[in-house]
Formats: sequence, structure tokens, C-alpha cells
Amino acid sequence: MSKYDVIIIGGGPGGYVAAIKAAQLGAKVAVIEREKLGGICLNWGCIPTKSLLISAKHYKNVLRSQDFGIVGINKDNVSVEWESMLSRKDSVVNKLVSGITMLFKKNNVELFSGDAKIINKNRVEVNGQILEGSNLIIATGATNNFPDIPGLKEALANGRALDSKAALQLEEIPKELIIIGNNTYAIEFATLFNAIGSKVTLIHNAEQIIPYGEPEMVKSLERQLKKDGIKILSKTTVKAFTQEGVIVESKSEKVYTADKYIVFLGMKANIEGFEHLNLRVNSKGFIETNDRMESNITGIYAIGDVNGKHPLAHVASAEGIVAVENIMGVESKLNYNLIPQVVYSFPEMASVGLSEEQANEKGHNFKVSKFPLSANGMAIAEEETVGFVKIISDNQYGEIIGVHILGSDAGNMISKAVAIMQLEGTVYDLAKTIHPHPTFSEALVEAAYGAIGKYIHI
Repeated sequence: MSKYDVIIIGGGPGGYVAAIKAAQLGAKVAVIEREKLGGICLNWGCIPTKSLLISAKHYKNVLRSQDFGIVGINKDNVSVEWESMLSRKDSVVNKLVSGITMLFKKNNVELFSGDAKIINKNRVEVNGQILEGSNLIIATGATNNFPDIPGLKEALANGRALDSKAALQLEEIPKELIIIGNNTYAIEFATLFNAIGSKVTLIHNAEQIIPYGEPEMVKSLERQLKKDGIKILSKTTVKAFTQEGVIVESKSEKVYTADKYIVFLGMKANIEGFEHLNLRVNSKGFIETNDRMESNITGIYAIGDVNGKHPLAHVASAEGIVAVENIMGVESKLNYNLIPQVVYSFPEMASVGLSEEQANEKGHNFKVSKFPLSANGMAIAEEETVGFVKIISDNQYGEIIGVHILGSDAGNMISKAVAIMQLEGTVYDLAKTIHPHPTFSEALVEAAYGAIGKYIHI
């Protein structure tokens, strides 16, 4: 019987990062993965969609190249080759998966390919081999949990309705596409297919396209998506999938038709086979953990989508590091108030910390400062002036308690805000931080100056 300090079930962004960190801390580590290292994020989620979005952005830029003084391109001859985009996406994914395999070898992490069968909290069977571990980390993620909508099961079976994984394997770009849902993935897929020529309709049942997003920022993004040609039906309920199309209900029932439907309507934790461990789960079926990532059973930890806290790859990785640090005797917790969230739409949308509404609910005495990208030199040079930077800071010390960015480079800019907030930085600190010129990030400095007194450039 092989013995380990840590056995990790699942090799996604939570599991594989936890494995490497545990090994670096001196643990003997085994990872069991039934499919591919990297999990959903690397193989069918974050990386594939970003690879395709980058191709789409290049296509958009070629179409507007004349605006930048580049002539000689006949737009009628410019088109998207979907097969090449998918091939490039696969190349990126394979390169990164190979990289994890190499890192496992470098750190002496043992990988077992197959299904894990839990015998008890210290013993796991894989391919008939028994592994014994002092600690167990469950990083099995989550999977689609579609509601019982009439006709949806049949539409999924005949290929007219797709989940996100199937959408990345389409043989051709749909001429007309309906996307159902209102989360990050729905917006990114709507952005992608709209940019490369599909006629896209986004249907969701909430007030705004990203329910958990900062309202002003979400409204601005929604306005831009509509301007770019995406039809958005809010507060609309899908009643049924039929041969004629999707029956939806808003003020009245209507039928919308398309070549394909991509469905984002709920997730459930992958905990099949763990029932006899008597793990405590919440009302939605996700494993409950404390702030050390430990479940109700000593020595069993749960990280990533399976604990249902924040279904984001970077959160899973951070939780994995917290779990193994605690296992290896390093007291560690995760500050969920400082988790950045990014939507890779055109333009991008990124947030960290509190919105105005949340600051009010928590009783903060705060100030709001907003700087538009239309007054930022780099944004003007790149003709990417849609968006703004909004900083929420408390009035006592000027501590930054929330940052919200809509703009071309929001995903990168938010990292700076997270670092400042991690250090409990203030708007005075940010305003005095010299930024290179010209950059989009200067908008952060301007927003900080706005919180202190006056903006420089407006």
C-alpha cells in the first residue's frame, strides 16, 4: 500500500496547485484525476474561451484597422476561420496541460489517472490500487445541473442545445445563437460569437446580466453589448424548448428561434461516491468548509467549485494553497473580501471589494470617486474609451474598500487594486504611486485623486 501525506482528488486549478504547494512544503502527494489535468478551467473553460476571445479581438481590430491608418485591407476578404481558431485554442490548452505534467514531475507529485473510490477518510482506491493518506483534499469541482424545462433534455440530446463544453466543439459558427443565462460565462460566450459574426440573443430572468456585479458598471456593459449588436432579454423566463424554438415568457409568451442554444442554468457539486463519509453539505449540496478549507471531518478538506463558495479558478487555487498550508502546520486563511472577479467581455469588467450598495448595507461612511476612460491618454490612443474606474474609500482613513473597472484592460488593472487593498492601502497611497504614462492604469491614480480632492485630467 502506498502512503501519502496528502491525497488530492481532482487535478483542476484547485487540485494541481494544492499538489505543487504541498510538495514544496515537504509533503508526499498523490493526485487522482479521471480526465485531464487542469480540469474544466484549463481544458473547457477559462483558457479555451480566452484563446477564442483573443482571436475574436484580433478579428475586430483588423476590421477597424483603417481607423489606425492601416490601408490595403479589403474587409470583404477578411473572415473568421473557426476551425483554425479551435486548432489554436487546442494548441494553447495542450501546451498548458503539458506544463502541469512537467511541474508534477519536477515536484515529485504522483499522478494517478482514473476514478477515485473512497474507502474511508484515509484510504482511496484507484485502478484497483489502494492509496493511504493522512489528509484528503476533495477538489472534484461541479457540473451542470439544468432545471427541468420541457424539451431541454431532448434539445441537449439532439445537439440543438449545448452546454459550454459542447459549444467549444461546434463544427461551425452558428448564424443565429441564443444564449440562456446570466453569469460570466454567458456574457463571454455572447461576446465571442457576436464578435465573429453570429446573431446573438441573450435571455435571462434577472434584472441585470451579471446579478452580482456593480450595478452602474453592469448597466454600462449591457449598453455597450447592445450597441455592438447583442439582443438582451431581461426578466424573461424560458418555458420550453420546442421544434419551433425557445418559448419564453416576459410580459407575454413569445418564441425565439436560432441554430443553437447555449445553456448556463445552474451547477451542482461533484460529490457522488463520497456519501458514506457523512460530509456536511449546504442547502445546495456543496461541501461546507471552515476558513481553513477543512470540512466537518478532521483531515478532509474541500476546495474549489465543490465547496460552492466562489466558482472561480483563481479562488480554487488560493483555497488549495490555504488547505495545504494548514495541513503542513502553517496557519492560513483566505480573505474572501479581496477576491477579484473579471468578465472578459468587450470591454472587460472587473471588481474587487464592496460596491456602493454593499458599503451602505455594512454601514460604512464612504466616498465614491469615478474617472472615465474617455479622459485617459492610452484609452484614447487605442480608441478604447468605453468605461471607467470607480473607487469606494472610507472617509476615516481613505482606505480603499472597493474598486470597479469597466474597460479594455480591466482584468489586468484590477490586480493592482487587489494588491493595494491586501495592504490596507488608501487613496492617498494610490494617488502618490507613480504610474508609467501613458497606461490605462493611470485611471486608477486619477480616481484616487478624485477621492482626495480634485482630478488632474478632468
